[in-house]
Amino acid sequence: MIENIAEASDSTITRLSPAKINLFLHITGKRADGYHNLQTVFRLLDWGDYLHFSLMDNALVPMADNKADADTLCHQLLVLEGAKTITTNIEDNLIFRAARALLAFAIQSNTLPEQLAPITIRLDKHLPMGAGLGGGSSNAATTMLMLNELWQLNVTRDALIKIGAKVGADVPIFIFGQDAIAMGIGEKLTAINLPDQQYLVLTPEAHVNTAKLFAHPKLQRDITSLSIDTIKNQSNDYVQNLNTPYHNVFTPVVASLAPAVAEALSYLQGLETQVLGTARMTGSGSAVFLPLDASIASDKALLAEWVESAPCSGYVVGSL
Repeated sequence: MIENIAEASDSTITRLSPAKINLFLHITGKRADGYHNLQTVFRLLDWGDYLHFSLMDNALVPMADNKADADTLCHQLLVLEGAKTITTNIEDNLIFRAARALLAFAIQSNTLPEQLAPITIRLDKHLPMGAGLGGGSSNAATTMLMLNELWQLNVTRDALIKIGAKVGADVPIFIFGQDAIAMGIGEKLTAINLPDQQYLVLTPEAHVNTAKLFAHPKLQRDITSLSIDTIKNQSNDYVQNLNTPYHNVFTPVVASLAPAVAEALSYLQGLETQVLGTARMTGSGSAVFLPLDASIASDKALLAEWVESAPCSGYVVGSL
Protein backbone atom coordinates (compact mmCIF):
# COMPACT_ATOMS: atom_id res chain seq x y z
CA MET A 1 0.00 0.00 0.00
CA ILE A 2 1.12 3.55 -0.70
CA GLU A 3 0.94 4.58 2.97
CA ASN A 4 3.51 2.02 4.09
CA ILE A 5 6.80 3.33 5.38
CA ALA A 6 9.89 2.42 3.35
CA GLU A 7 13.56 3.14 3.88
CA ALA A 8 15.47 5.31 1.43
CA SER A 9 19.13 4.79 0.67
CA ASP A 10 19.82 8.30 -0.63
CA SER A 11 19.48 11.72 0.93
CA THR A 12 16.09 13.40 0.99
CA ILE A 13 15.29 16.38 -1.24
CA THR A 14 12.95 18.95 0.30
CA ARG A 15 10.86 21.34 -1.76
CA LEU A 16 8.59 24.20 -0.72
CA SER A 17 5.06 23.67 -2.02
CA PRO A 18 4.02 27.34 -2.01
CA ALA A 19 0.67 28.95 -1.38
CA LYS A 20 -0.96 31.34 -3.83
CA ILE A 21 -3.30 34.27 -3.51
CA ASN A 22 -5.61 35.83 -6.09
CA LEU A 23 -5.19 39.61 -6.25
CA PHE A 24 -8.62 39.69 -7.90
CA LEU A 25 -10.91 37.03 -9.34
CA HIS A 26 -13.52 37.52 -12.06
CA ILE A 27 -15.88 35.08 -13.78
CA THR A 28 -16.40 36.11 -17.40
CA GLY A 29 -18.85 33.42 -18.49
CA LYS A 30 -19.78 29.75 -18.49
CA ARG A 31 -18.15 27.32 -20.89
CA ALA A 32 -19.77 24.61 -22.99
CA ASP A 33 -18.07 21.97 -20.82
CA GLY A 34 -19.80 23.29 -17.69
CA TYR A 35 -16.74 25.04 -16.26
CA HIS A 36 -16.46 28.82 -15.95
CA ASN A 37 -14.00 31.12 -17.65
CA LEU A 38 -12.00 33.12 -15.12
CA GLN A 39 -9.65 36.07 -15.07
CA THR A 40 -7.28 36.53 -12.17
CA VAL A 41 -3.74 37.46 -11.18
CA PHE A 42 -1.98 34.80 -9.15
CA ARG A 43 0.79 35.60 -6.68
CA LEU A 44 2.95 32.85 -5.27
CA LEU A 45 3.99 33.17 -1.62
CA ASP A 46 7.13 32.24 0.31
CA TRP A 47 4.89 30.24 2.66
CA GLY A 48 3.41 26.79 2.18
CA ASP A 49 3.73 23.09 2.75
CA TYR A 50 6.92 21.09 2.40
CA LEU A 51 7.36 17.90 0.41
CA HIS A 52 10.28 15.58 1.15
CA PHE A 53 11.33 13.21 -1.66
CA SER A 54 13.50 10.18 -0.90
CA LEU A 55 14.76 8.22 -3.90
CA MET A 56 15.13 4.48 -3.29
CA ASP A 57 17.55 3.66 -6.11
CA ASN A 58 18.54 0.38 -4.44
CA ALA A 59 15.20 -1.11 -5.48
CA LEU A 60 14.71 -0.21 -9.14
CA VAL A 61 11.41 -1.33 -10.69
CA PRO A 62 11.72 -2.54 -14.29
CA MET A 63 9.32 -0.99 -16.78
CA ALA A 64 9.07 -4.12 -18.91
CA ASP A 65 5.91 -3.03 -20.66
CA ASN A 66 5.19 0.58 -21.60
CA LYS A 67 1.50 -0.32 -21.68
CA ALA A 68 1.49 -0.97 -17.95
CA ASP A 69 -1.34 0.58 -15.99
CA ALA A 70 -0.44 3.96 -14.44
CA ASP A 71 -2.44 3.21 -11.30
CA THR A 72 -0.55 -0.06 -10.74
CA LEU A 73 2.79 1.66 -11.34
CA CYS A 74 1.88 4.38 -8.85
CA HIS A 75 1.33 1.80 -6.13
CA GLN A 76 4.62 0.12 -7.03
CA LEU A 77 6.67 3.30 -7.19
CA LEU A 78 5.26 5.66 -4.56
CA VAL A 79 5.07 5.66 -0.81
CA LEU A 80 3.10 8.64 0.52
CA GLU A 81 3.44 9.62 4.16
CA GLY A 82 1.68 12.34 6.15
CA ALA A 83 -1.51 12.45 4.09
CA LYS A 84 -3.86 10.08 5.93
CA THR A 85 -5.85 12.93 7.47
CA ILE A 86 -6.45 14.63 4.10
CA THR A 87 -8.24 11.91 2.13
CA THR A 88 -9.79 8.70 3.38
CA ASN A 89 -8.87 6.99 0.10
CA ILE A 90 -5.24 7.62 -0.80
CA GLU A 91 -6.05 7.42 -4.51
CA ASP A 92 -8.10 10.59 -4.10
CA ASN A 93 -5.09 12.50 -2.83
CA LEU A 94 -3.86 15.10 -5.33
CA ILE A 95 -0.25 13.97 -4.87
CA PHE A 96 -1.15 10.43 -5.92
CA ARG A 97 -3.38 11.70 -8.75
CA ALA A 98 -0.59 13.94 -10.05
CA ALA A 99 1.90 11.08 -10.08
CA ARG A 100 -0.61 8.82 -11.81
CA ALA A 101 -1.33 11.46 -14.47
CA LEU A 102 2.39 11.94 -15.11
CA LEU A 103 2.97 8.20 -15.47
CA ALA A 104 -0.07 7.87 -17.73
CA PHE A 105 1.39 10.55 -20.02
CA ALA A 106 4.76 8.77 -20.12
CA ILE A 107 3.04 5.49 -20.95
CA GLN A 108 0.91 7.06 -23.67
CA SER A 109 3.88 8.86 -25.21
CA ASN A 110 6.01 5.72 -24.96
CA THR A 111 8.73 7.56 -23.00
CA LEU A 112 8.96 5.47 -19.83
CA PRO A 113 12.60 4.66 -18.96
CA GLU A 114 13.59 0.99 -18.74
CA GLN A 115 13.46 1.18 -14.95
CA LEU A 116 12.35 3.63 -12.30
CA ALA A 117 13.34 4.11 -8.69
CA PRO A 118 10.61 3.95 -6.03
CA ILE A 119 10.19 7.24 -4.19
CA THR A 120 8.91 8.06 -0.73
CA ILE A 121 7.06 11.38 -0.55
CA ARG A 122 6.48 12.81 2.93
CA LEU A 123 4.03 15.67 3.21
CA ASP A 124 4.68 18.27 5.91
CA LYS A 125 1.35 20.12 5.89
CA HIS A 126 1.10 23.75 7.00
CA LEU A 127 -1.55 25.31 4.76
CA PRO A 128 -5.15 24.90 5.88
CA MET A 129 -7.39 22.99 3.50
CA GLY A 130 -10.27 24.73 1.76
CA ALA A 131 -8.76 28.17 2.31
CA GLY A 132 -8.32 29.25 -1.32
CA LEU A 133 -4.53 29.13 -0.93
CA GLY A 134 -4.06 26.27 -3.39
CA GLY A 135 -2.36 23.88 -0.98
CA GLY A 136 -3.48 20.61 -2.57
CA SER A 137 -2.90 21.90 -6.10
CA SER A 138 0.55 23.11 -5.10
CA ASN A 139 1.34 19.67 -3.64
CA ALA A 140 0.28 18.09 -6.94
CA ALA A 141 2.40 20.46 -9.03
CA THR A 142 5.46 20.10 -6.82
CA THR A 143 5.10 16.33 -7.06
CA MET A 144 4.88 16.41 -10.86
CA LEU A 145 7.90 18.70 -11.16
CA MET A 146 10.05 16.60 -8.84
CA LEU A 147 9.05 13.20 -10.23
CA ASN A 148 9.70 14.48 -13.74
CA GLU A 149 13.18 15.47 -12.58
CA LEU A 150 13.98 12.45 -10.42
CA TRP A 151 12.72 9.92 -12.94
CA GLN A 152 14.27 11.88 -15.85
CA LEU A 153 11.06 11.75 -17.86
CA ASN A 154 11.95 14.98 -19.69
CA VAL A 155 8.35 16.16 -19.96
CA THR A 156 8.29 19.81 -21.02
CA ARG A 157 6.79 22.50 -18.81
CA ASP A 158 4.02 23.16 -21.32
CA ALA A 159 3.10 19.48 -21.33
CA LEU A 160 3.20 19.38 -17.51
CA ILE A 161 0.80 22.33 -17.40
CA LYS A 162 -1.64 20.50 -19.68
CA ILE A 163 -1.39 17.36 -17.57
CA GLY A 164 -1.77 19.38 -14.37
CA ALA A 165 -4.92 21.12 -15.62
CA LYS A 166 -6.62 17.72 -15.72
CA VAL A 167 -5.63 17.08 -12.10
CA GLY A 168 -6.93 20.42 -10.80
CA ALA A 169 -7.70 23.92 -12.10
CA ASP A 170 -5.06 25.58 -9.86
CA VAL A 171 -2.27 23.07 -10.59
CA PRO A 172 -0.94 24.90 -13.71
CA ILE A 173 0.07 28.09 -11.89
CA PHE A 174 2.33 26.13 -9.54
CA ILE A 175 3.97 24.36 -12.47
CA PHE A 176 4.34 27.74 -14.21
CA GLY A 177 6.20 28.81 -11.08
CA GLN A 178 5.82 32.60 -11.18
CA ASP A 179 3.24 35.34 -10.77
CA ALA A 180 0.85 35.27 -13.68
CA ILE A 181 -2.32 36.53 -15.30
CA ALA A 182 -4.61 33.52 -15.67
CA MET A 183 -7.52 32.98 -18.02
CA GLY A 184 -9.66 30.05 -19.12
CA ILE A 185 -10.11 27.77 -16.11
CA GLY A 186 -6.73 28.98 -14.87
CA GLU A 187 -4.52 27.13 -17.34
CA LYS A 188 -3.87 30.00 -19.79
CA LEU A 189 -1.01 31.78 -18.07
CA THR A 190 0.94 34.94 -18.90
CA ALA A 191 3.85 35.98 -16.69
CA ILE A 192 3.57 39.34 -14.96
CA ASN A 193 6.25 41.20 -13.04
CA LEU A 194 4.97 42.62 -9.76
CA PRO A 195 6.80 44.41 -6.95
CA ASP A 196 7.82 42.42 -3.88
CA GLN A 197 5.10 42.53 -1.27
CA GLN A 198 4.35 41.46 2.29
CA TYR A 199 0.87 40.34 3.33
CA LEU A 200 -1.07 39.77 6.51
CA VAL A 201 -3.04 36.58 5.86
CA LEU A 202 -5.88 35.33 8.08
CA THR A 203 -7.29 31.80 7.84
CA PRO A 204 -10.72 31.60 9.49
CA GLU A 205 -12.06 28.13 10.21
CA ALA A 206 -14.77 28.11 7.58
CA HIS A 207 -15.36 26.24 4.37
CA VAL A 208 -18.10 26.74 1.82
CA ASN A 209 -18.54 24.05 -0.82
CA THR A 210 -17.22 25.31 -4.16
CA ALA A 211 -20.08 23.77 -6.14
CA LYS A 212 -22.53 25.56 -3.85
CA LEU A 213 -20.75 28.85 -4.50
CA PHE A 214 -20.83 28.46 -8.28
CA ALA A 215 -24.55 27.69 -8.10
CA HIS A 216 -25.36 30.65 -5.83
CA PRO A 217 -27.89 33.04 -7.44
CA LYS A 218 -25.98 36.14 -6.31
CA LEU A 219 -22.64 35.10 -7.79
CA GLN A 220 -21.55 37.41 -10.63
CA ARG A 221 -20.76 35.28 -13.68
CA ASP A 222 -20.68 37.87 -16.46
CA ILE A 223 -17.82 40.24 -15.67
CA THR A 224 -16.51 42.02 -18.77
CA SER A 225 -13.36 40.31 -19.99
CA LEU A 226 -10.18 42.40 -19.86
CA SER A 227 -7.22 42.12 -22.21
CA ILE A 228 -3.85 40.93 -20.97
CA ASP A 229 -2.34 44.34 -21.78
CA THR A 230 -5.05 46.09 -19.76
CA ILE A 231 -4.43 43.86 -16.74
CA LYS A 232 -0.68 44.45 -16.99
CA ASN A 233 -1.04 48.21 -17.38
CA GLN A 234 -3.56 48.59 -14.54
CA SER A 235 -1.62 46.71 -11.86
CA ASN A 236 -1.84 49.76 -9.57
CA ASP A 237 -5.57 49.10 -9.38
CA TYR A 238 -5.23 45.65 -7.76
CA VAL A 239 -1.75 45.16 -6.27
CA GLN A 240 -1.89 47.34 -3.15
CA ASN A 241 -5.44 48.65 -3.45
CA LEU A 242 -8.43 47.09 -5.16
CA ASN A 243 -10.13 49.60 -7.41
CA THR A 244 -13.08 49.20 -9.79
CA PRO A 245 -13.48 47.11 -11.89
CA TYR A 246 -11.21 44.72 -10.01
CA HIS A 247 -12.74 42.60 -7.24
CA ASN A 248 -13.29 39.00 -6.15
CA VAL A 249 -16.75 37.87 -7.25
CA PHE A 250 -16.86 35.24 -4.50
CA THR A 251 -16.30 37.63 -1.58
CA PRO A 252 -19.89 38.84 -0.95
CA VAL A 253 -21.30 35.33 -1.38
CA VAL A 254 -18.81 33.66 0.96
CA ALA A 255 -19.08 36.46 3.53
CA SER A 256 -22.86 35.98 3.59
CA LEU A 257 -22.56 32.23 4.07
CA ALA A 258 -19.60 32.09 6.47
CA PRO A 259 -19.67 34.55 9.40
CA ALA A 260 -16.06 33.69 10.32
CA VAL A 261 -14.89 34.94 6.93
CA ALA A 262 -16.91 38.14 7.27
CA GLU A 263 -15.38 38.69 10.71
CA ALA A 264 -11.81 38.15 9.51
CA LEU A 265 -12.33 40.43 6.52
CA SER A 266 -13.85 43.11 8.72
CA TYR A 267 -10.83 42.91 11.03
CA LEU A 268 -8.45 43.50 8.11
CA GLN A 269 -10.62 46.30 6.74
CA GLY A 270 -10.13 48.06 10.08
CA LEU A 271 -6.39 48.15 9.36
CA GLU A 272 -6.63 49.46 5.79
CA THR A 273 -5.94 53.12 6.55
CA GLN A 274 -2.74 52.17 8.38
CA VAL A 275 -1.36 49.89 5.67
CA LEU A 276 -2.64 51.95 2.71
CA GLY A 277 -4.09 48.84 1.07
CA THR A 278 -7.33 46.96 0.46
CA ALA A 279 -8.27 43.80 2.34
CA ARG A 280 -9.72 41.01 0.22
CA MET A 281 -10.41 37.29 -0.02
CA THR A 282 -8.35 34.85 -2.07
CA GLY A 283 -9.91 32.34 -4.45
CA SER A 284 -13.29 31.11 -3.28
CA GLY A 285 -12.16 31.55 0.33
CA SER A 286 -11.90 31.19 3.16
CA ALA A 287 -8.52 32.93 3.62
CA VAL A 288 -8.40 36.72 3.50
CA PHE A 289 -5.37 38.96 3.20
CA LEU A 290 -4.18 42.54 3.42
CA PRO A 291 -1.27 43.90 1.32
CA LEU A 292 1.18 45.75 3.55
CA ASP A 293 2.85 49.02 2.70
CA ALA A 294 6.65 48.80 2.94
CA SER A 295 6.70 51.17 5.95
CA ILE A 296 4.43 48.79 7.87
CA ALA A 297 5.99 45.54 6.65
CA SER A 298 9.21 46.35 8.53
CA ASP A 299 7.46 46.97 11.87
CA LYS A 300 7.59 43.42 13.25
CA ALA A 301 6.28 44.38 16.67
CA LEU A 302 3.17 46.00 15.22
CA LEU A 303 2.55 43.05 12.88
CA ALA A 304 2.92 40.61 15.76
CA GLU A 305 0.33 42.62 17.69
CA TRP A 306 -2.07 42.49 14.74
CA VAL A 307 -1.65 38.73 14.41
CA GLU A 308 -2.20 38.28 18.14
CA SER A 309 -5.38 40.39 18.04
CA ALA A 310 -6.84 38.71 14.96
CA PRO A 311 -10.08 36.69 15.33
CA CYS A 312 -8.39 33.62 13.82
CA SER A 313 -4.96 32.28 12.87
CA GLY A 314 -2.81 34.90 11.15
CA TYR A 315 0.50 34.94 9.28
CA VAL A 316 2.82 37.58 7.86
CA VAL A 317 4.15 36.25 4.57
CA GLY A 318 5.87 37.55 1.46
CA SER A 319 5.69 37.14 -2.29
CA LEU A 320 7.89 34.34 -3.57
